[in-house]
Amino acid sequence: MAGFLLPEGEGQGVTTTTPNAARAGLPRGIWVLGFVSMLMDVSSEMIHALLPVYLVTVLGASTLTVGFIEGIAEATASITKIFSGALSDWLGRRKLLAALGYGLAALTKPLFPLAPSVGWLIAARFIDRVGKGIRGAPRDALIADIAPAGLRGASFGLRQSLDTIGAFVGPLVAIGLMWWTADNFALVFWVAVLPAFLSFGLIAFAVSEPEPDPSRETTKNPLNTSAMRQLGSVYWRVVAVGVVFTLARFSEAFLILRAQNIGLSAMWVPAVLVLMNVVYALSAYPAGVLSDRINRTGLLALGLVFLAAADLALALLPNLAGLALGVVLWGLHMGLTQGLLSALVADAAPPNLRGTAFGYFNLFTGLALLAASVIAGALWDAYGPAGTFLAGLGFALVALAGLLAVGNGLAAEDK
Repeated sequence: MAGFLLPEGEGQGVTTTTPNAARAGLPRGIWVLGFVSMLMDVSSEMIHALLPVYLVTVLGASTLTVGFIEGIAEATASITKIFSGALSDWLGRRKLLAALGYGLAALTKPLFPLAPSVGWLIAARFIDRVGKGIRGAPRDALIADIAPAGLRGASFGLRQSLDTIGAFVGPLVAIGLMWWTADNFALVFWVAVLPAFLSFGLIAFAVSEPEPDPSRETTKNPLNTSAMRQLGSVYWRVVAVGVVFTLARFSEAFLILRAQNIGLSAMWVPAVLVLMNVVYALSAYPAGVLSDRINRTGLLALGLVFLAAADLALALLPNLAGLALGVVLWGLHMGLTQGLLSALVADAAPPNLRGTAFGYFNLFTGLALLAASVIAGALWDAYGPAGTFLAGLGFALVALAGLLAVGNGLAAEDK
């Protein structure tokens, strides 16, 4: 498959690592942005690892409500990203918007322990995701601006790995605090406030944005139809693949609910996210490095195979061993796909429209996540966990077939 292996040219990066880039290593700014993401994820995952169980067992919400909250939260972030990404292209600056988004997320973290009802938690989750939406596309565009063209896969892979380290450190801290405090949810949520503010301080004072290229064409209106056409057909195919991938992968909240369903106590439920994110963190950076040397499409296809296998294990093996197998395979899927999709967007988008490109990508994949999470919640309520994960298996197989078709189409086009 030669799909998504882009030729070097104006507005595009290359997907092979040049010797000079490899010797130089990743820039300092990539590492700092990775640690910014890591600290915010420690905070977020301390909350999110417990939130589904808190909603169902303490506040009495249904699993359909959990699916709706998770979906609308991520969709909100994705819709916000299109505007913040376009604004960063119009301004020619990324850091200000990224720091604003991290700051808003930090300020909203205290709402979680203070929320007295499901409605308040929905509001807290909504505002928190607005902050994520404001920072997401400008931060990813900033990484693409900083990273050498031949190291984009490694750069996005490193950020994803550090981000995911935070995603398993957070649940580990949550487990320890739940044990120490005898399941005091509110106290765990309060402790989560600290790393969020550390993350904001790091991006505000330790990240330097590169000066804009004076020869780069400015974009007066990144959201008009002309700019959309300028993004190009390869970019829009990347978006289509990302949407289908997201439909096949609903919220990880359902992994937590599956753990509860087979009998894990509330204290140990966050271990599901710990295991998944350890595997995710260990695989994301190597996958990114490998994708700079070989065709990215093959790695994406392998990731979908792992997702299909994860769904099968979670559907048909309702025990601790089946849960562990499914969660490990889910983490491998994430490591092989998420950073690579970001690198593909950076490869395909013109430099002056990178923020907009990441914004559109996250908008459409966020809407797909909303649909997938609501469908998963409805299937869970109607048919139980097996129905949810078997439906995920079906979507994963359809996504794999679609990826192979798009990849082969691009291969023919390149010829």
